[in-house]
Amino acid sequence: MINGFHHATFITRNLSQARNFYERVLGLRPDINRPVMSFDGVWYDVAPRQQIHLMLLPNPEEGVVRPTHGGRDRHVALSVNNLATLIQQLEQAGIVYSLSQSGRRALFCRDPDDNALEFIEDVV
Repeated sequence: MINGFHHATFITRNLSQARNFYERVLGLRPDINRPVMSFDGVWYDVAPRQQIHLMLLPNPEEGVVRPTHGGRDRHVALSVNNLATLIQQLEQAGIVYSLSQSGRRALFCRDPDDNALEFIEDVV
């Protein structure tokens, strides 16, 4: 019944900070073909027909303390070609990350709005 993953949505309180993370650190490019909505935001293509949507809206969970390790919080897992390259980009940007506790080639970090992301290296 389910055909695949379409998009993940994250709330942001500062769109320019969030865009800096998703565009400059992660290298995503905005999809300019998305419709205008009643609030500001941006869509990113991460794979064919798979997107991340940032929404500039008040955070209904403001003040909630998230777990330190993103693997113990709700998160989206994204595949990457080279984990070492991502680690270098995160370190250059001063982004804190933690390696997967399972021992697999994966890491967790948070975006500027404390949303947890997992990155798993594709094994070819």
